Amino acid sequence: MSDFNDVLKSFVTQSQEILGDNLIGIYLHGSAAMGCYNEKKSDIDLLVVVEETVPNNIKHRFMDMVIDLNTYAPPKGIELSIIKRAVCNPFVYPTPFELHFSVTHLDWYKTNPLDYIDKMKGTDKDLAAHLTIIYHRGKCLYGSGIKDVFGVVSKEDYFDSIWSDIENAETEIMNNPTYMILNLCRVLAYKKEELILSKQEGGEWGVCNVPEKYQPLIAQALAEYSSDKSTEWDKDYARGFAAYMITQIKN
Repeated sequence: MSDFNDVLKSFVTQSQEILGDNLIGIYLHGSAAMGCYNEKKSDIDLLVVVEETVPNNIKHRFMDMVIDLNTYAPPKGIELSIIKRAVCNPFVYPTPFELHFSVTHLDWYKTNPLDYIDKMKGTDKDLAAHLTIIYHRGKCLYGSGIKDVFGVVSKEDYFDSIWSDIENAETEIMNNPTYMILNLCRVLAYKKEELILSKQEGGEWGVCNVPEKYQPLIAQALAEYSSDKSTEWDKDYARGFAAYMITQIKN
């Protein structure tokens, strides 16, 4: 399996085999759907929609498939959720999910798959952002069309979802500066202009709309995001930017 498209094709084929008639559709969102995919730094963001509850034995087969495919994925791996069609339209928030996976959970599943399958379910505020991206800019890889499955996510739910991702930016920005800087820009772009942007587009908007004193920081984040390199960050500068952006977003 040589590239991104091979991973997607295999995921679609094997999901059909495992989920059968319960599968409604498979949808691509995130950077790969929005034209800013970087195989060194991006993950593969997928949403799987089913009609009925997925039994644990089927979840086990599905997860084994995902873990195998993840070895061929980019370093950040595959990130996905399975949700029921009933929560898509009308949209339910916070959104219930049947199953979720990202590379941060890889060791948990490998160590204790039964525990993982039993506990990896609940609600996830992030899904409001994912479904908004799918509705406006996503790609259907298999199954029913996007507008046939998904309803519109309200402005209030979408903002609450993206706000929850950055509300602690002042203390968390140095954990992942590039992600947080660009994300702060796209949240402010939505607050001011209701623009639904990728992280890269958010940074490009920020360079044009955030005070000049912070533009070099945003440019640094954009440069790092589009390359395979890491750079040194000025902690005080970054935290000052976060404080400014949080104030602007709140106002």
